[in-house]
Amino acid sequence: MPALYQARIQGRLAPAPLPRYNAPMYTLGIDIGSTTSKCVVLRDGADIAASSIVIAGTGTNGPARALEQALGGAGITMGDIAYTVATGYGRMKYENADEQLSELSCHAIGVHHMFPSVRTVIDIGGQDAKALKVNDRGRMTSFVMNDKCAAGTGRFLDVMAQVLQMDISDLEVQAARAKKINAISNTCTVFAESEVISQLSNGEAISDIVAGICDSVAKRTAALAERVGVEEDVCMSGGVARNGGVRKAMERALGVPVLFSPLSQLMGALGASIAAAEKYRDKTGGL
Repeated sequence: MPALYQARIQGRLAPAPLPRYNAPMYTLGIDIGSTTSKCVVLRDGADIAASSIVIAGTGTNGPARALEQALGGAGITMGDIAYTVATGYGRMKYENADEQLSELSCHAIGVHHMFPSVRTVIDIGGQDAKALKVNDRGRMTSFVMNDKCAAGTGRFLDVMAQVLQMDISDLEVQAARAKKINAISNTCTVFAESEVISQLSNGEAISDIVAGICDSVAKRTAALAERVGVEEDVCMSGGVARNGGVRKAMERALGVPVLFSPLSQLMGALGASIAAAEKYRDKTGGL
């Protein structure tokens, strides 16, 4: 991985900031997904003052809890927020936003803020998967989405972890122990579940089965990326990006390195908060 990216990830090099304001200013990005709610509070459009992730999405109290945690972490109230942008599956249900913006655009902005050279973003969420092309200004130029089937999404991994009776966070560890990759041939989550159960019954090693599960997710999403056109650099965002087994499988499927940030699950909320800062700057002339 290039030294610039490694330094950025390890916190030794701050992401490229937006122009600073004459006085401290806070913006909020809230990403309301199908299964998770995320918030990022930015100070002066550049510094992350606080962030939060709550495992509860649209239609629940997850957004309110995520907001409370983020504001508390920053030591501020909603009265201190200059501008709010909501994104994600449940963005239109959030009434306290100044504006709503698609999660596609927000992920593009967030990833560009961390990795300016990225031109392809692969975002795997709880219920869908997306591949985006991004220009040199961090704006999305095209995309392909799979939101019709759970295969290749975070939900698929949840189901497989339940079948294997392990926490989803253990999948990465198990995949790293694999001696081989047991292929999961079925594209339907229900049939894939039966296939995994059959492999367990036949005495296959759990680590090899998990490697096959990660490989299955990566290949399905890589097919989306190939449809939109893979251009380096490539980055994964979303909650599934935290799974090293899937990331390594994605690199094998695409044949290129895949960049990753520990903030991957917050990329949408980060992009929304950056967009909020830009919109506030345009509205006020940067004051």
